[in-house]
Amino acid sequence: KKTVSTPDTMYVLAKRSLGVSSGSVFRGMFASRSPPMLQSTLSQRSRSSSGDAVRALEFKEGVGFIGTGIMGSGMLQNLAKCRENLNVWNRNMTRVEELKEQIQHASINPCSSARAVIESCDLIFIMLSDPQAIEAVYNGPDGILAGVSEGKCIVDCATLTPELMGKLQGEVSKRGGRFLEAPVSGSKGPAETGALVFLTSGDQQLFEAIKPELDAMGKKSYYFGTQPGKGTQMKLAVNMIMGSMLASLSEGMQLVSRCGMKETDLVDVLAQGAMSNPMFALKGPKMAVGDHGTNFPLKHAQKDMRFALKLGREKGQRLPVAEAANSLYEKGLDAGNGDLDFSAVVEALKDGGDDQKK
Repeated sequence: KKTVSTPDTMYVLAKRSLGVSSGSVFRGMFASRSPPMLQSTLSQRSRSSSGDAVRALEFKEGVGFIGTGIMGSGMLQNLAKCRENLNVWNRNMTRVEELKEQIQHASINPCSSARAVIESCDLIFIMLSDPQAIEAVYNGPDGILAGVSEGKCIVDCATLTPELMGKLQGEVSKRGGRFLEAPVSGSKGPAETGALVFLTSGDQQLFEAIKPELDAMGKKSYYFGTQPGKGTQMKLAVNMIMGSMLASLSEGMQLVSRCGMKETDLVDVLAQGAMSNPMFALKGPKMAVGDHGTNFPLKHAQKDMRFALKLGREKGQRLPVAEAANSLYEKGLDAGNGDLDFSAVVEALKDGGDDQKK
């Protein structure tokens, strides 16, 4: 259910739990009590190419969180289960004050700016909605980058383009910080229940060090290597498939409706066979009655479809199904449904029968 432990993970968790401050002494203690194979692994992993010891990361100055919107609010509530003291900033600070009242088992400390969060913490999680939000919050005198210095650890959970994520990693790294891209698969519900899936790449030592935090917010974490953008590429493929599936369900439901049958019967039939899946079971009945309460906004679904199509063009991969699905999401945006749940893509089909006639 959770991330798979490695020797280094066990070392980090054991060191945290015992509160040992000397990494080199504790590593020796840990290795001396381990089987020969584990001792060998620890020895190999403890030497970098330059011969310097790889030290476990410690977050003595605490943990911060930036971005408490639809996704970030749930993530923060679960992060608070393993972190008693959290410094938080959001562009709408009213939401932070509300979360401070809701979360009774941890101390939520509102900060005056994104920079203030970075400067007051060693480890910072960031969950922003889109490239425009990234531009606004990372830059400027009170932005994230203004606070980054040697040793700051940034974990960015947004869904962006691989190029933008790589740029952010470069900006953080040149200021002496560490960077892990960690976009998540899952929407509002999984964020609230701690059932997200983290798709990461970048600083591997940081990934190993924050497994307790990732496990508090998610059910599984993947690491796709050090190359910038790999976590994002996987996320875009996942969301492209998801968007295409929901567009296809929308078409099926509307076809059944025009045939004089119940859309919910189609959803039930699909649930009996190989096409059964949680998304159809959750969204289908709500779509049938026009309930598009927002868990994942249509405007963000279309953004991810757009980014995935761009990635396909860059890689020389045709994506005709995703192209067709994206056109429906674009119609949804044009109709003013961007802030509704992405299930509102079905609305783009409801009056579209006549224009298919020849």
